[in-house]
Amino acid sequence: MTVPKFALIENTGAALGKSRAEVVVVGTLQGDKAVTLAPGAEAVDETFDGSLAELLATVGASGKAEEVVKLPTLGKLPAAVVLAVGLGRADGDGTVTAEQVRRAAGAAGRALAGTARAVSTLSAVDLQAAVEGTALGAYTFTEYKSEPGDAPVAAVDFATPAEGTKRAHTATLKAATAIAEAVIIARDLINTPPNDLFPASFAERARKLAEANDLDFEVLDEKQLKRKGFGGILGVGGGSSRPPRLVRVSYKGPKAAKKVALVGKGITFDSGGISIKPAANMDHMTSDMSGAAAVLASVVLAAKLKYPLEVTANIPLAENLPSGTSYRPGDVLSMYGGKTVEVLNTDAEGRLVLADAIVRAAEDDPDYLIETSTLTGAQMVALGNRTAGIMGSDEFRDRVAAIAQATGEGGWPMPLPEELRGDLDSRLADLANVTGHRWGGMLAAGIFLREFVAEGLPWAHIDIAGPSFNTGAPWGYTGKGGTGVPVRTIAAVLADIADQG
Repeated sequence: MTVPKFALIENTGAALGKSRAEVVVVGTLQGDKAVTLAPGAEAVDETFDGSLAELLATVGASGKAEEVVKLPTLGKLPAAVVLAVGLGRADGDGTVTAEQVRRAAGAAGRALAGTARAVSTLSAVDLQAAVEGTALGAYTFTEYKSEPGDAPVAAVDFATPAEGTKRAHTATLKAATAIAEAVIIARDLINTPPNDLFPASFAERARKLAEANDLDFEVLDEKQLKRKGFGGILGVGGGSSRPPRLVRVSYKGPKAAKKVALVGKGITFDSGGISIKPAANMDHMTSDMSGAAAVLASVVLAAKLKYPLEVTANIPLAENLPSGTSYRPGDVLSMYGGKTVEVLNTDAEGRLVLADAIVRAAEDDPDYLIETSTLTGAQMVALGNRTAGIMGSDEFRDRVAAIAQATGEGGWPMPLPEELRGDLDSRLADLANVTGHRWGGMLAAGIFLREFVAEGLPWAHIDIAGPSFNTGAPWGYTGKGGTGVPVRTIAAVLADIADQG
């Protein structure tokens, strides 16, 4: 899916009177006594003689977050309907956060399905958040449905904020649209079923995206992986009839001052291998390539936004299946770079393919390493389904976590306790792929990965086991299925590195 057609419109009664929109979106705020209108709704309110909030209250509007209420305009506007969406409560000083706008815009985006054109005044509060939220809330994945239902809203005009220049607003609209498009690239990949998305077909999609955006592309097949010694990727992918790949997609921006390596886990389906998973919810393991989808989308976005950076996405791709050729508990794998790993659990496969890719990424001598994956179920036990666990070198880890929180995607810095390292000791190899106990599983996985990170390289791992795939009802700008997390976080980190170094 592509995003709707977006444009800017003046936030005046005259502009609204000339609009061809079918629906006008306004924000509402939850008050102690009554619902109030959010900033940006003034021109719409004027057409109702200042009684819009009162009318909305009579049909049940309270302003609570993500509430959607529709009100007929009865000819007061060319649009037939006012769609009021709740932002929740403002801060004591009346401030509404970008994430409140983003989530409200997402709820509006879903409610606009089947609409040809709409006007949104949420952009008067925060243009970027309104654009991102609307695009991501409107997202649907219907490629495999014979009856797809109502199409997403086709076009949205955003009310221009009162402050700032037209040039700045146009640039914001363009950047926010590109960010939403990148998230949608990741969502489409995640939502594609594994019979159609496997290592070779993922690599082909990556090639097409690279060519369309003038990026460098490289892929290693199973023969090249064997010749170069990528034992982790080959071990994990050995049980499938569809062999593994290692994809690298690179962008070099104008006046690139810093070099950033991205690594994303690309297990296109994870049965657990010989250490097979329970049958219940195994279908969710189609999302085990969410990290790969995110870093591919992020390098494409870096090119679209022309970041002054050199960015390379390293994407190890494998399908983890049980068969007569699968790797086994007790095997020892020779990893890329020389380390050996004793396999105690074939369902701890992500760290094995990531380890190979991390070592390869470090050969480019990057200034920073950002990696992401659906690494551990322990992330969900510790932090739930919406908060990523972020591990790595202390300073860069904290920087990435703070940015993740600022974007609204969320993330929490996690430690790498030294006492857990000894639990990864192996009687046969340099280290084992799991500890002998269940405690601190996310942290132990991070410690395992740290063994393959070049000394002195600032790095962060974003564990998105829960946040990458929504198995529940839609909320905010997040629908069911692939979420595209952490594309917006990676984009914001890249922008921060471009700005701060």
